[in-house]
Amino acid sequence: MKTAETKDKLSYPRTVRCDHVDDYHGTKVPDPYRWLEDPNSPETCAWVESQNAVTKPFLQGLPHYRAIKQRLTKLWDHERRGLPWQEGERFFWYHNSGLQNQSVLYTANDVQSANPRALLDPNILSEDGTVALNAASVSEDGNLLAYAISKSGSDWQEWRVRNVTTGEDLPDVVQWSKFSGASWTKDNKGFLYSRYDEPDKETKLKNENKNHKVYYHLLGSEQSEDRLIYERPDQPGWLFNSEFTEDGRFLILQASEGFDSNRVWFAEMSGKGMSDEPFVFTELFNKDDAHYSVVDNNGSMFWVVTDRDAPRQKLVAVDSQKAAAGDPALIELIPEAADTLESVSVLDNKFVVSYLHHAHTKVRIFDLDGTFQRDVQFPGLGTVTGFRGKRAQHVTYYWFTSFNSPGCGYRHNMRTEETELFYQPKIEIDASKFHSEQVFFESKDGTRIPMFVCHRKDLKKDGSNPTYLLGYGGFAISYTPFFSLSNALWMEMGGILAVANLRGGGEYGEDWHQAGTKLKKQNVFDDFIAAAEWLIANDYTKPEKLGIAGGSNGGLLVGACMTQRPDLFAAAMPAVGVLDMLRFHNFTIGAHWTTDYGSSDDAEQFKVLLSYSPVHNVKDGLHYPATLVTTADHDDRVVPAHSYKFIAALQNAHQGDAPVLINIETKAGHGAGKPTTKVIESITDQWAFLLHALDHEPKSLDASTE
Repeated sequence: MKTAETKDKLSYPRTVRCDHVDDYHGTKVPDPYRWLEDPNSPETCAWVESQNAVTKPFLQGLPHYRAIKQRLTKLWDHERRGLPWQEGERFFWYHNSGLQNQSVLYTANDVQSANPRALLDPNILSEDGTVALNAASVSEDGNLLAYAISKSGSDWQEWRVRNVTTGEDLPDVVQWSKFSGASWTKDNKGFLYSRYDEPDKETKLKNENKNHKVYYHLLGSEQSEDRLIYERPDQPGWLFNSEFTEDGRFLILQASEGFDSNRVWFAEMSGKGMSDEPFVFTELFNKDDAHYSVVDNNGSMFWVVTDRDAPRQKLVAVDSQKAAAGDPALIELIPEAADTLESVSVLDNKFVVSYLHHAHTKVRIFDLDGTFQRDVQFPGLGTVTGFRGKRAQHVTYYWFTSFNSPGCGYRHNMRTEETELFYQPKIEIDASKFHSEQVFFESKDGTRIPMFVCHRKDLKKDGSNPTYLLGYGGFAISYTPFFSLSNALWMEMGGILAVANLRGGGEYGEDWHQAGTKLKKQNVFDDFIAAAEWLIANDYTKPEKLGIAGGSNGGLLVGACMTQRPDLFAAAMPAVGVLDMLRFHNFTIGAHWTTDYGSSDDAEQFKVLLSYSPVHNVKDGLHYPATLVTTADHDDRVVPAHSYKFIAALQNAHQGDAPVLINIETKAGHGAGKPTTKVIESITDQWAFLLHALDHEPKSLDASTE
């Protein structure tokens, strides 16, 4: 099999170059593909169609494409369910019979009920599965469901309300919400939500989002009558999140502008109805100095997780009355530890604290005075989610997963300390054949970086294995062990999965995060390059067999590394990537990323951004890796112009034989809510492309399906 089609066999669409030049602090920077920033222009639409006309036949004509798709479809066709949660006398959970485009929300009075009732089936909201359930919130009595739908992958939400008993929708409709949940009032008569003003319909997927506001919606009323609870026109970039404490005594309001700090206010509820409640917000934390997350309250005391003077976070108590008097002093309950504190919940009047230990989960139980009680035992090194519920509940549920262990659901009794398996998926792949280990390597500056390496147990370390190296490295997001049918298929076919825990993430707290931001962003790319070099030096693979991938901020990672070290990789797959680092802050929610990236508006930060911006560092005449850029026409998180401009530059400059292509999904967005059919298609494209680029004959595909 040839490694790739020659460039002569692939006739790329001609992309017109314009003479646009921007002046950044005296430096002239050409932007020849500026016109591609308009997603609705006839020229851009024609360009998208012409690119897909080249890419899709190429991918679908690759060896093993049909076999991969059939194998994935078979693997995906198994029952899946989510963790249950309780409101009132009812339990709620998500369920997918196998190949349903969207999971269905079910309810019953018993988690083990043989006849649960489908409460909300998003699959009937559209024929192609592109209308997704984006968020759901059940009232405290369990009788009402506020749910948000999104269309074609957009971040825009439309809230509706369903009567849980009858299954019928109320007439309420709330539009133009974004980055918001719904917080029900104690009387269950309405909910709080956040929204923007109605956008221009032509530019709603592109223009900056400004002036987030908090509203109260009273059931049975029109949205135009919703009460404005809070806004800050003097701070148009702030995002707001509002929620009530479990006892309903306080309304907590959190504001953030980026990802390195936030502010918190509270209002004590007088017990009147929300329509005439006199809201007086008191500052709890109003300095841009740290992260603060209110867990709940104990009378007048707030429990708060913070990284103030504790980069790996601690749990503190704050007296609301003293805060109102100007003295928000912190009372330490659970001090900073060697491991990174990720979250705290309160169950059975105990703190359930989740930590990250070298990028895998540990859970510890503490009394409310901060006294350590015990560790919760898990099947191995993996990721644990769950432990949600009310303060008085003593039975809870959690999910455990790892790279070589499908996610399983467990029931845990806080009082007896007993754990029992309540759900185990039945999948058509033998995960016991896979081996997973954690290794550590040194980056360019000597920093010790962890990485998970997973593969078949019969793999030979002879330096010739096809390898899929994945990374993210940003926004304090941690890459922890997870099971994926997609990755399992890759390993089944003989490939290595490597997941690097780069600086910029949250694996080791805020210091680790900050070490990969702004003027230090190059550390992230150095870490990823060092991961690739370690895999080669330790005989797992070689450059001709190494592919890299990442999405969103991970797409930036791939774009930067492939332009800095095109010799090190045979394939690159940046998905929905942030690739134009000089203009990202001008679109939708991009201004919020400046806390991680910096901004070209700042002269010093501009120089650093320009030094690694993928769009601006494609050089004429180089041989770049085989590249498959992926984006979507409805991505209003990272607008598709990033990917359009990058592939245009790459196709213009690339002199090698490897294909450099873009796959543009229609009626899709940044990834959330993507229907199963589209998921299977995109993974098929990815593995077929990677097998071809790395010249690998898969071990375990049924030849009869070719």
